[in-house]
Amino acid sequence: MKRAVLTLFMISFFFSGCAWFQTKAEESADELIREGMTAFENQKFAKAIESFEKLKDWYPFSKFAILAELKTSDAHYHLREYEEAVFAYKAFETLHPRNEAVPYVIYQIGRCHFEQIDTVDRDQTSAQKSLDTFMRLVRQFPEDEHAAKSRDFIGKCKKNLAEHEFYVGLFYYKSKRYKAALNRFQTILSNYPDVSVHQDAQRYAGLCEEVLAKR
Repeated sequence: MKRAVLTLFMISFFFSGCAWFQTKAEESADELIREGMTAFENQKFAKAIESFEKLKDWYPFSKFAILAELKTSDAHYHLREYEEAVFAYKAFETLHPRNEAVPYVIYQIGRCHFEQIDTVDRDQTSAQKSLDTFMRLVRQFPEDEHAAKSRDFIGKCKKNLAEHEFYVGLFYYKSKRYKAALNRFQTILSNYPDVSVHQDAQRYAGLCEEVLAKR
């Protein structure tokens, strides 16, 4: 008799426990998004990521999951973890291509690359990636406010790329590698006609042509 009573008690506890955990799960999703957003607003970005990641892992079908994905990306950006941020932003765009936040996401990808641009004497891969991203944003969403913001960055990226080409071209010119130098100066004239080094590139291109014509 005691065993039967105990069995009934355990069954009753199991089913009531299931209901408790289901309610708790819903509350936990709310709790995690609140914790994450509070930490984010207080600039505790690592803590925010922890809360958002838990939410995405534990409750992937929660109504807050998409917000957690986006804010995770933003938190990585604010931590200057640009590679992680780019990965997260790209994942968001892939998973939610029609979401209204996509123009912002593309803009942020461009910003991540832009923040990694080095001086003109160094490799300009980040400048090129930033330029390509901002140009894509302008093409896809020309009327969006983030496209308007991108135009200033486009100009800065082109300036860096042109100045890098001029730096390398001048190095070749001083090394008397005139054909290689000419190619660099002509790249500036063709691709970056409105940048500050355009006139200098034109002058050195002419000097290279003069030397090459005498050979």
